Amino acid sequence: MTKTLRNTAPIIIGHRGASGYRPEHTLAAYELAIDLGADYIEPDLVITKDGVLIARHENEISGTTDIATHPEFTHRRTSKIIDGETKIGWFTEDFTLIELKRLKAKERIPQLRPQNTVYDGLFAIPTLQEIIDLAKRKSAKIGRDIGIYPETKHPSYFKSIGLSLEDPLLAILSANGYQGNKTPIYIQSFEVNNLKYLSTKTDLPLVQLLNNNGQPYDFIVNGDSRTYPDLVTASELTKIAQYAQAIGINKNLLIPRDSNSKLLSPTSLVHDAHAAGLLVHAWTFRNEDFFLPLDFQGNPRGEYQLFFRLGIDGVFSDFPDIAKVMGNEVQG
Repeated sequence: MTKTLRNTAPIIIGHRGASGYRPEHTLAAYELAIDLGADYIEPDLVITKDGVLIARHENEISGTTDIATHPEFTHRRTSKIIDGETKIGWFTEDFTLIELKRLKAKERIPQLRPQNTVYDGLFAIPTLQEIIDLAKRKSAKIGRDIGIYPETKHPSYFKSIGLSLEDPLLAILSANGYQGNKTPIYIQSFEVNNLKYLSTKTDLPLVQLLNNNGQPYDFIVNGDSRTYPDLVTASELTKIAQYAQAIGINKNLLIPRDSNSKLLSPTSLVHDAHAAGLLVHAWTFRNEDFFLPLDFQGNPRGEYQLFFRLGIDGVFSDFPDIAKVMGNEVQG
């Protein structure tokens, strides 16, 4: 088995919380992730009209909240272009925090996780501050440091409307004592330039997210033709290491799939990233056959085992209990 970069156990990141068991991006999902063994909890960050960072998968919230049932907000349904795609619905930047706190979360993929729909309507949208408070409270209670792993969502878009995410994020982290590269935090982004900006403002660990297709949106804006797959060459990884400490990668970049979703041979990406001094955190691990490769239908534990043996340094998982068990098993 290949070793992790630092020869330590891979970290378990509760992907939007324990979102296999509770509606994602709720305090209930985050707390359950911690109780199930997650080392980090991951909030996707968007922003309100009054500049408060909150956790939602997207700034368009019709799929993750009950906003469509609130007649007082009907007139705010609108169409916007976000990162080049037309979206129709309700957007966080058009609401104050007080208004958004009237809403309740719902399961984003009820067709795959009908068991989670029993929690629809129970939980509010959390702020980043509330998530930090939870992590600190649980850390003190259970005696281990619970990290946070925030993602800046659509940074170019939010900057274009005068609601940049980066400085508010750094301000709230500083106010809560997050400082130094040993702090249990990673800040992640699918864009590049906002990470480079953050690297000049903080020494907190940064993570370049890499998908298996498409481009960073800021590349599109700036006329840079490079794609995400172009960024995983040894030379490009060396460039990423100049501003980031890790890459967060679509696991298909590690082991590609064929047209039937059958796994092919592993790539050299883990080796190349480690050679550049970059940690490798892979996403997203889920139990449902809909997400699993053909080789591991009905066997999510086997998928973890295969990927952990590549020497990855962490996994984003919707089911952190399974991830934790398999991470410990492979290390043991």
